[in-house]
Amino acid sequence: MKAEDLIFFDIETVPAEPSLDRLDPHLAHLWQDKMLKLNLRTPGRYDSDIAIEDAYESDAGIFAEFGKIVCISAGIVVNRLGKRHFRIKSYFGDDEEKILKEFSVLLTEWGKNPEHSLCGHNIKEFDVPFVARRLIIHNMPLPQIVDVAGKKPWEIKFMDTLEMWKFGDYKHYTSLNLLAAVLGIPSPKDDIDGSQVAKVYYKEKDVQRIATYCEKDVLTTAQVFLRLRGEALLNTELIERVNG
Repeated sequence: MKAEDLIFFDIETVPAEPSLDRLDPHLAHLWQDKMLKLNLRTPGRYDSDIAIEDAYESDAGIFAEFGKIVCISAGIVVNRLGKRHFRIKSYFGDDEEKILKEFSVLLTEWGKNPEHSLCGHNIKEFDVPFVARRLIIHNMPLPQIVDVAGKKPWEIKFMDTLEMWKFGDYKHYTSLNLLAAVLGIPSPKDDIDGSQVAKVYYKEKDVQRIATYCEKDVLTTAQVFLRLRGEALLNTELIERVNG
């Protein structure tokens, strides 16, 4: 698998509403029910109404049923005259349906080439399923490249840097930040981290800041992929950001 055949991508998600009391009452009830069931697995964590409300603000963004996407950043490696350039584009804002529609166009075109795949850190367990579920919630078609129903494992076009680092150790988890650190790659977490995205979105209303953070993760994922392959890292002076 060549880096030039991959779209490196990452998503940023937040709770669908800024607080539980703003959520549709039926969904709010279902959130409480979900937290009570989770409390059976982790006793004491969600054992009060306050804990359940706080959990919505901190955790709802990781569930496609209760969260939404506010940014998707994607990057590709382009070889020009023997030098690898990295082109990166972000789809972000308040209109999740618009974000998904624009990203779907990219995925559909990219997936027409059978050599092409997607790459990200933990995309198999989080990013791809989240995107696919939100597409379905919005009654939008799934691009073929993310439609895994009925496919054999070798037909699924995902490269996951977390899985590459696991080397078959399925119980192991390493964050992108930690993996970049141990591999000597500059950390992407120099501004905000995932736990602060909802605050930046709802309280600071600075989605551009979230997009910048997301783009750093995409670049770092590409660097990690190359490092795991024993290839030279991308020259940060050859990063091209695509607007519009």
